[in-house]
Amino acid sequence: MKAAIIVNLSKEAAIRCSREIVSLLHEQQAQVCMPIDAKAYFSGDGVRFFYNMHQLFAHCDAAITVGGDGTIIHAAKYAAEADTPLIGVNVGRLGFAAEVEPDEIQSLARLNSGDFETESRLLLEVVVQKPSGESRYLAVNDAVVAHGQLSKIVDLSLAVDGETVAQYRSDGLLFSTPTGSTAYSLSAGGPILSPQMKCILMTPVCPHSLFSRSVVFESSAELSVSVKIPQGCSCLLTVDGEVNIDIAEEDRVIIRQSPLHLTLISLKKRNFYSKLNEKLREREIV
Repeated sequence: MKAAIIVNLSKEAAIRCSREIVSLLHEQQAQVCMPIDAKAYFSGDGVRFFYNMHQLFAHCDAAITVGGDGTIIHAAKYAAEADTPLIGVNVGRLGFAAEVEPDEIQSLARLNSGDFETESRLLLEVVVQKPSGESRYLAVNDAVVAHGQLSKIVDLSLAVDGETVAQYRSDGLLFSTPTGSTAYSLSAGGPILSPQMKCILMTPVCPHSLFSRSVVFESSAELSVSVKIPQGCSCLLTVDGEVNIDIAEEDRVIIRQSPLHLTLISLKKRNFYSKLNEKLREREIV
Protein backbone atom coordinates (compact mmCIF):
# COMPACT_ATOMS: atom_id res chain seq x y z
CA MET A 1 0.00 0.00 0.00
CA LYS A 2 1.07 3.57 -0.70
CA ALA A 3 -0.23 6.07 1.86
CA ALA A 4 -0.07 9.86 1.82
CA ILE A 5 0.20 11.65 5.17
CA ILE A 6 -0.82 15.32 5.33
CA VAL A 7 0.27 16.98 8.58
CA ASN A 8 -0.64 20.28 10.18
CA LEU A 9 2.99 21.32 10.68
CA SER A 10 2.02 24.20 12.97
CA LYS A 11 1.02 21.69 15.68
CA GLU A 12 3.83 19.90 17.52
CA ALA A 13 1.35 17.24 18.64
CA ALA A 14 0.46 16.54 15.00
CA ILE A 15 4.14 16.09 14.09
CA ARG A 16 4.69 13.66 16.98
CA CYS A 17 1.54 11.74 16.07
CA SER A 18 2.59 11.55 12.41
CA ARG A 19 5.96 10.02 13.33
CA GLU A 20 4.09 7.23 15.12
CA ILE A 21 1.93 6.70 12.03
CA VAL A 22 4.98 6.58 9.75
CA SER A 23 6.56 3.89 11.96
CA LEU A 24 3.33 1.91 12.06
CA LEU A 25 2.91 1.99 8.27
CA HIS A 26 6.53 0.97 7.69
CA GLU A 27 5.93 -2.03 9.96
CA GLN A 28 3.07 -2.92 7.60
CA GLN A 29 5.49 -2.68 4.62
CA ALA A 30 3.61 0.33 3.29
CA GLN A 31 5.23 3.15 1.33
CA VAL A 32 4.75 6.52 3.04
CA CYS A 33 4.50 9.73 0.99
CA MET A 34 4.26 13.37 2.07
CA PRO A 35 4.22 16.85 0.51
CA ILE A 36 7.61 18.51 0.21
CA ASP A 37 6.97 21.03 3.00
CA ALA A 38 7.14 18.16 5.51
CA LYS A 39 10.70 17.21 4.50
CA ALA A 40 12.33 19.37 7.16
CA TYR A 41 10.51 17.32 9.83
CA PHE A 42 10.56 13.81 8.33
CA SER A 43 13.65 13.69 6.08
CA GLY A 44 15.22 10.78 8.00
CA ASP A 45 12.05 8.69 8.32
CA GLY A 46 12.10 6.81 5.00
CA VAL A 47 9.41 9.00 3.45
CA ARG A 48 9.01 9.83 -0.24
CA PHE A 49 8.29 13.52 -0.82
CA PHE A 50 6.23 15.11 -3.60
CA TYR A 51 6.43 18.69 -4.86
CA ASN A 52 2.94 18.52 -6.40
CA MET A 53 -0.12 17.74 -4.26
CA HIS A 54 -2.13 16.45 -7.23
CA GLN A 55 0.63 13.96 -8.06
CA LEU A 56 0.92 12.93 -4.40
CA PHE A 57 -2.74 11.99 -4.12
CA ALA A 58 -2.85 10.34 -7.55
CA HIS A 59 0.14 8.18 -6.56
CA CYS A 60 -1.32 6.89 -3.28
CA ASP A 61 -3.97 4.31 -2.41
CA ALA A 62 -5.15 6.19 0.69
CA ALA A 63 -4.51 9.49 2.45
CA ILE A 64 -4.25 10.24 6.17
CA THR A 65 -4.57 13.74 7.59
CA VAL A 66 -3.15 14.59 11.01
CA GLY A 67 -4.56 17.80 12.47
CA GLY A 68 -8.04 19.24 12.80
CA ASP A 69 -11.02 19.59 10.48
CA GLY A 70 -9.20 22.34 8.57
CA THR A 71 -6.46 19.88 7.60
CA ILE A 72 -9.08 17.42 6.37
CA ILE A 73 -10.90 20.08 4.33
CA HIS A 74 -7.67 21.25 2.69
CA ALA A 75 -6.67 17.69 1.74
CA ALA A 76 -10.18 16.64 0.73
CA LYS A 77 -10.15 18.68 -2.46
CA TYR A 78 -7.08 16.83 -3.74
CA ALA A 79 -8.49 13.50 -2.54
CA ALA A 80 -11.75 14.08 -4.42
CA GLU A 81 -9.98 15.01 -7.65
CA ALA A 82 -7.80 11.86 -7.46
CA ASP A 83 -10.62 9.65 -6.08
CA THR A 84 -8.32 8.72 -3.19
CA PRO A 85 -10.02 7.59 0.05
CA LEU A 86 -9.23 9.79 3.05
CA ILE A 87 -9.15 9.34 6.82
CA GLY A 88 -8.46 11.95 9.49
CA VAL A 89 -6.59 11.69 12.79
CA ASN A 90 -7.89 14.35 15.17
CA VAL A 91 -5.25 16.51 16.81
CA GLY A 92 -7.51 19.55 16.74
CA ARG A 93 -10.32 20.79 18.96
CA LEU A 94 -13.54 19.55 17.39
CA GLY A 95 -12.61 17.03 14.74
CA PHE A 96 -16.16 16.40 13.49
CA ALA A 97 -14.85 14.82 10.29
CA ALA A 98 -11.96 12.92 11.88
CA GLU A 99 -12.30 9.18 12.39
CA VAL A 100 -9.33 8.41 14.64
CA GLU A 101 -8.12 9.91 17.93
CA PRO A 102 -4.39 9.94 18.81
CA ASP A 103 -4.77 6.99 21.19
CA GLU A 104 -6.30 4.91 18.38
CA ILE A 105 -3.43 5.16 15.88
CA GLN A 106 -2.83 1.39 15.89
CA SER A 107 -6.18 0.95 14.13
CA LEU A 108 -4.64 2.50 11.00
CA ALA A 109 -2.83 -0.83 10.43
CA ARG A 110 -6.18 -2.02 9.02
CA LEU A 111 -5.70 0.20 5.98
CA ASN A 112 -3.03 -2.15 4.63
CA SER A 113 -5.30 -5.20 4.88
CA GLY A 114 -8.37 -3.46 3.45
CA ASP A 115 -10.30 -4.04 6.67
CA PHE A 116 -12.40 -0.89 6.51
CA GLU A 117 -15.54 0.61 4.99
CA THR A 118 -15.97 3.83 3.02
CA GLU A 119 -18.54 6.61 2.95
CA SER A 120 -19.26 8.85 -0.03
CA ARG A 121 -19.81 12.55 0.72
CA LEU A 122 -21.47 15.11 -1.54
CA LEU A 123 -19.39 18.15 -2.54
CA LEU A 124 -20.44 21.51 -3.97
CA GLU A 125 -19.30 23.10 -7.20
CA VAL A 126 -19.29 26.89 -6.84
CA VAL A 127 -19.16 28.93 -10.05
CA VAL A 128 -18.54 32.68 -10.09
CA GLN A 129 -19.72 34.32 -13.29
CA LYS A 130 -18.22 37.75 -13.98
CA PRO A 131 -18.32 39.87 -17.17
CA SER A 132 -14.66 38.97 -17.64
CA GLY A 133 -15.27 35.20 -17.39
CA GLU A 134 -16.02 32.53 -14.84
CA SER A 135 -14.10 30.63 -12.18
CA ARG A 136 -14.92 27.36 -10.38
CA TYR A 137 -14.30 26.20 -6.83
CA LEU A 138 -14.87 22.97 -4.90
CA ALA A 139 -16.50 23.16 -1.47
CA VAL A 140 -16.30 20.37 1.11
CA ASN A 141 -18.20 22.18 3.88
CA ASP A 142 -19.75 25.41 2.65
CA ALA A 143 -19.81 28.51 0.48
CA VAL A 144 -20.95 31.85 1.90
CA VAL A 145 -22.01 34.98 0.03
CA ALA A 146 -21.87 37.79 2.60
CA HIS A 147 -21.07 41.44 3.16
CA GLY A 148 -17.45 42.52 3.49
CA GLN A 149 -15.77 44.38 6.34
CA LEU A 150 -18.37 47.10 6.89
CA SER A 151 -21.27 45.70 8.90
CA LYS A 152 -24.12 46.67 6.62
CA ILE A 153 -26.67 44.12 5.52
CA VAL A 154 -27.00 43.32 1.80
CA ASP A 155 -29.94 42.38 -0.41
CA LEU A 156 -29.58 38.93 -1.94
CA SER A 157 -31.73 37.32 -4.62
CA LEU A 158 -31.93 33.52 -4.69
CA ALA A 159 -32.91 31.60 -7.83
CA VAL A 160 -33.53 27.85 -8.14
CA ASP A 161 -33.04 26.30 -11.57
CA GLY A 162 -33.14 29.77 -13.13
CA GLU A 163 -36.32 30.98 -11.39
CA THR A 164 -36.10 33.61 -8.64
CA VAL A 165 -37.77 32.22 -5.53
CA ALA A 166 -36.76 34.49 -2.64
CA GLN A 167 -35.26 37.83 -1.64
CA TYR A 168 -33.21 38.14 1.54
CA ARG A 169 -31.98 41.16 3.46
CA SER A 170 -29.27 39.74 5.69
CA ASP A 171 -25.56 39.51 6.42
CA GLY A 172 -25.38 36.76 3.79
CA LEU A 173 -26.49 33.36 2.56
CA LEU A 174 -24.68 30.17 3.56
CA PHE A 175 -24.78 27.08 1.32
CA SER A 176 -23.66 23.87 2.96
CA THR A 177 -23.11 20.21 2.19
CA PRO A 178 -24.56 17.70 4.67
CA THR A 179 -20.98 17.20 5.90
CA GLY A 180 -20.71 20.95 6.50
CA SER A 181 -23.99 21.14 8.41
CA THR A 182 -22.00 20.73 11.66
CA ALA A 183 -19.64 23.61 10.78
CA TYR A 184 -20.52 27.29 10.17
CA SER A 185 -24.09 26.33 9.30
CA LEU A 186 -24.65 24.93 12.80
CA SER A 187 -23.38 28.17 14.36
CA ALA A 188 -25.73 30.13 12.08
CA GLY A 189 -28.73 28.17 13.39
CA GLY A 190 -28.98 25.61 10.59
CA PRO A 191 -30.13 22.01 11.13
CA ILE A 192 -27.84 19.01 11.54
CA LEU A 193 -27.98 16.64 8.56
CA SER A 194 -26.68 13.12 8.27
CA PRO A 195 -23.48 13.40 6.18
CA GLN A 196 -24.65 10.61 3.86
CA MET A 197 -27.65 12.64 2.67
CA LYS A 198 -27.69 14.00 -0.89
CA CYS A 199 -28.93 17.57 -0.64
CA ILE A 200 -27.87 21.22 -0.43
CA LEU A 201 -28.60 23.23 2.71
CA MET A 202 -29.16 27.01 2.55
CA THR A 203 -29.19 29.12 5.72
CA PRO A 204 -29.60 32.92 5.88
CA VAL A 205 -26.95 34.57 8.07
CA CYS A 206 -28.49 37.07 10.53
CA PRO A 207 -31.57 37.72 8.36
CA HIS A 208 -33.49 40.98 8.88
CA SER A 209 -36.74 39.03 9.15
CA LEU A 210 -38.75 37.04 11.67
CA PHE A 211 -39.47 34.27 9.19
CA SER A 212 -36.25 33.50 7.27
CA ARG A 213 -35.32 29.89 7.90
CA SER A 214 -32.96 27.26 6.52
CA VAL A 215 -34.10 25.46 3.38
CA VAL A 216 -33.00 22.01 2.22
CA PHE A 217 -32.86 21.61 -1.57
CA GLU A 218 -32.57 18.39 -3.52
CA SER A 219 -29.06 17.67 -4.76
CA SER A 220 -30.05 18.13 -8.42
CA ALA A 221 -31.05 21.78 -7.84
CA GLU A 222 -28.93 24.59 -9.28
CA LEU A 223 -28.96 27.58 -6.95
CA SER A 224 -27.78 31.05 -7.95
CA VAL A 225 -27.30 34.28 -6.03
CA SER A 226 -27.07 37.91 -7.11
CA VAL A 227 -26.57 40.81 -4.71
CA LYS A 228 -27.43 44.47 -4.29
CA ILE A 229 -24.63 46.12 -2.33
CA PRO A 230 -25.04 49.34 -0.28
CA GLN A 231 -22.85 52.25 -1.37
CA GLY A 232 -19.39 52.11 0.16
CA CYS A 233 -19.70 48.42 1.06
CA SER A 234 -18.41 45.19 -0.46
CA CYS A 235 -19.51 41.59 -0.84
CA LEU A 236 -17.43 38.41 -0.62
CA LEU A 237 -17.81 34.77 -1.54
CA THR A 238 -15.93 32.56 0.92
CA VAL A 239 -15.40 28.87 0.11
CA ASP A 240 -14.60 26.56 3.05
CA GLY A 241 -13.10 29.50 4.92
CA GLU A 242 -10.03 29.25 2.65
CA VAL A 243 -10.80 31.25 -0.50
CA ASN A 244 -12.26 34.78 -0.70
CA ILE A 245 -13.59 36.26 -3.95
CA ASP A 246 -14.94 39.79 -4.35
CA ILE A 247 -18.50 39.79 -5.67
CA ALA A 248 -19.97 42.76 -7.55
CA GLU A 249 -23.60 43.50 -8.39
CA GLU A 250 -23.14 42.35 -12.00
CA ASP A 251 -21.74 38.97 -10.86
CA ARG A 252 -23.65 35.76 -10.31
CA VAL A 253 -22.71 32.92 -7.94
CA ILE A 254 -23.96 29.43 -8.83
CA ILE A 255 -24.02 26.58 -6.31
CA ARG A 256 -24.71 23.01 -7.36
CA GLN A 257 -23.68 19.45 -6.62
CA SER A 258 -20.16 18.70 -7.84
CA PRO A 259 -19.59 15.76 -10.18
CA LEU A 260 -16.78 14.82 -7.79
CA HIS A 261 -17.34 13.17 -4.43
CA LEU A 262 -15.23 12.67 -1.31
CA THR A 263 -14.59 9.12 -0.10
CA LEU A 264 -13.96 8.91 3.63
CA ILE A 265 -12.57 5.78 5.29
CA SER A 266 -14.52 4.42 8.26
CA LEU A 267 -12.92 2.07 10.80
CA LYS A 268 -15.75 2.17 13.34
CA LYS A 269 -19.43 1.33 13.09
CA ARG A 270 -20.86 4.24 15.04
CA ASN A 271 -24.14 6.12 14.88
CA PHE A 272 -23.45 9.59 13.48
CA TYR A 273 -25.72 11.37 15.95
CA SER A 274 -24.19 9.57 18.95
CA LYS A 275 -20.73 10.53 17.72
CA LEU A 276 -21.82 14.15 17.21
CA ASN A 277 -23.37 14.37 20.66
CA GLU A 278 -20.22 12.92 22.21
CA LYS A 279 -17.94 15.41 20.46
CA LEU A 280 -20.10 18.38 21.39
CA ARG A 281 -20.28 17.26 25.03
CA GLU A 282 -16.51 16.74 25.24
CA ARG A 283 -15.84 20.27 24.05
CA GLU A 284 -18.40 22.22 26.01
CA ILE A 285 -17.00 25.29 27.74
CA VAL A 286 -17.97 25.23 31.40
